[in-house]
Amino acid sequence: MCGLEIEVADGRIAGIRGNSDDTWSRGHLCPKGASLGAIHEDPDRIRAPMIKVDGQWQEVSWEAAFQRCTELLAPVIADHGIGAVTCYVGNPLAHSFSLGRYTGVLLGMSGIPVSYSPGTVDQWPKNLSSHLMFGNWWGFPVPDIERTDLLVVMGANPAASQGSLLAAPDVMGILGRIGTVIVIDPVRTATAAKADEWLPITPGTDAALLLAMVHTLFEENLATVGRLGEHIDGIETLREVTRDWSPERVASVTGISAERIRELARQLAGTEKAVVYGRIGLCNQEFGSLASWLVDVVNILTGHLDTPGGAMFPRPAAWTVTSQPQPGLEGGLPEFGRWHSRVRGAKEVLGQVPVSCLVEEIATPGEGQIKALITVAGNPVLSTPGGNRLDEVLPQLDAMIAVDLWLNETTRHADVILPGPSPLETAHHDDLILAFAINSIANYSAPVFFPDDPDRPEEWEILIRLTGLCAGTAAEDVDVAAIDDGFFDYLCFTQGLDGAQIRSHYSHGGPERILDLTLRTGPFGDRYGEVPDGLTLAKLKEQPNGINFGPMIPQIPGNLGTTDKKIRLAPPYLLDDLPRLAERLNREPDDLVLVSRRHLRSNNSWLHNVSALMKGRDRCTLLMHPDDAAKRGVKAGDTVSVVSAAGRIEVPVELTEAIMPGVVSMPHGWGHGKSGTRMAVANSSPGVNTNILSPPTFLDEPSGNGALNGIPVTVAPMTE
Repeated sequence: MCGLEIEVADGRIAGIRGNSDDTWSRGHLCPKGASLGAIHEDPDRIRAPMIKVDGQWQEVSWEAAFQRCTELLAPVIADHGIGAVTCYVGNPLAHSFSLGRYTGVLLGMSGIPVSYSPGTVDQWPKNLSSHLMFGNWWGFPVPDIERTDLLVVMGANPAASQGSLLAAPDVMGILGRIGTVIVIDPVRTATAAKADEWLPITPGTDAALLLAMVHTLFEENLATVGRLGEHIDGIETLREVTRDWSPERVASVTGISAERIRELARQLAGTEKAVVYGRIGLCNQEFGSLASWLVDVVNILTGHLDTPGGAMFPRPAAWTVTSQPQPGLEGGLPEFGRWHSRVRGAKEVLGQVPVSCLVEEIATPGEGQIKALITVAGNPVLSTPGGNRLDEVLPQLDAMIAVDLWLNETTRHADVILPGPSPLETAHHDDLILAFAINSIANYSAPVFFPDDPDRPEEWEILIRLTGLCAGTAAEDVDVAAIDDGFFDYLCFTQGLDGAQIRSHYSHGGPERILDLTLRTGPFGDRYGEVPDGLTLAKLKEQPNGINFGPMIPQIPGNLGTTDKKIRLAPPYLLDDLPRLAERLNREPDDLVLVSRRHLRSNNSWLHNVSALMKGRDRCTLLMHPDDAAKRGVKAGDTVSVVSAAGRIEVPVELTEAIMPGVVSMPHGWGHGKSGTRMAVANSSPGVNTNILSPPTFLDEPSGNGALNGIPVTVAPMTE
């Protein structure tokens, strides 16, 4: 999202710096933006399609690559049906101009019945709670950090993530200007270190803390919903269900005193502009849905939803294809378990089952066994629970096709790799990320370079050909334009427009046509002439520094997708999970539990091949409190054995008082150095894969999201 100034000399990147005139980022630059030149020039980046012949990779023409896709996939579908094919789509889609707008074609038009994504090891609890409360599964309230006076951060570390489900330029600079910042986290993260207060909390107990805060708001008559009162349903139900959740009941379990819990509720209720922000640490735990829901509940009951300085709904200049309601779930219907996974019997939630199911669906024989896999910009071997088991079973597939730029720990198992262009070889305008932005912005960037082969297909064309192949047409024979037009017509239909008529405005298809549609039918668009001064892509291209339409504004009830246009404060589906949380309060505490962490320069595994980001000391270490280390005879720098119910790893330990006793922490995205990969920088600092320790069935039950935080472990020194 950051505006960049890119200097090119002799066909190479000579420098990248933040554009100080950019209307959004105002010169701020994050490591991802700064690394685009290194990614473009990475000698390991795949630039031509490759097929595997007798175990060896060969570069081939695009025609030959698509023919090979047909040779591999068509027999699987003929013999076993399309149900034997699945796909995995990775999180780089959120940053891709083509993939973010066209993955819906592959998922929605190919006939593939079950797909997998990192969503179920990331934000799925937030999707679920927003669907149930607001009737919009991607309609997340985000903290209005530019205008707030009190920010409570739970399970988030924007100093490393730069904001997650929260898009703002120079997040830490903004946080430094907020009157009071309180961080609730088991680890004194870089964000907590700069906050006014750090409140350590036992992993997995955030929902209990929030319930006690709600209890206090009701008990002390602090709850106020202001103008939203007529748009809220369930206040009295919530009052009743939280009656027994006193601060005294949860204090010993959470590790936060009853008086501090009460005072925190009072601080929020007594501050005019205040907001609670919860993120990945709240989602990736065994009570992720309850915690995600209760963050919004606290903001509502303290009068801080849909108001400046509180939690507000972004108003993206271009709506995202991803936000469209799923068929059968319109209006926030709690219709889940519409189907179950074949082996485990895991229930479907919002169209997906836990990504950890993929391993057993490949490995277990029988009708419906997965025989073919398409991966799109993803590395599930490193990024999903039990990824080491996935690594073992991928060779069993009859066909694997990867749309990717690298030969990584997952794609090394593929039969065909179809690379897209580098980020600097394609245009850019953010898609999904705009749905989390604190300002309404539009910013188009033209390609800096063009691929050497002018006839190479773009990523969106690759996805369309694979879609057609799944539907029964040879990949090389797919009518790309026809499918593209059909998809575009559907998007027009969702906006009450006639696709054929709107297509007459264009001489071409592709993502720029979709971008123009979403801009023109967005809140600032011209509606194809209905609003003469409205926004179009052509007008946006005339503004190289982008257009900032200003901060978030109140939108309730107009943005609610529920059938009665009311906020469902107490969804029964979530209330049904409260007895499970109550049982957690009586559970014997674990000796040690593991939580995950991020680092500014290694947010994702695909950044590990950028040498500038990998410099410095080893970051793949186990953080441990000195008291816990002393009990186990562990010294700083020792290599220790970490064991969970799922597996065992060996990792160097780093002692620090910036973590609460009883908790250890590992970074995610490591575990490089496997044979058959082509990532020289990453392989020189392989680290270990923390997901080996993640039990595939340790889940947030309402959403099916993996619980990657709060995993019981044992730690011991390595024996000679």
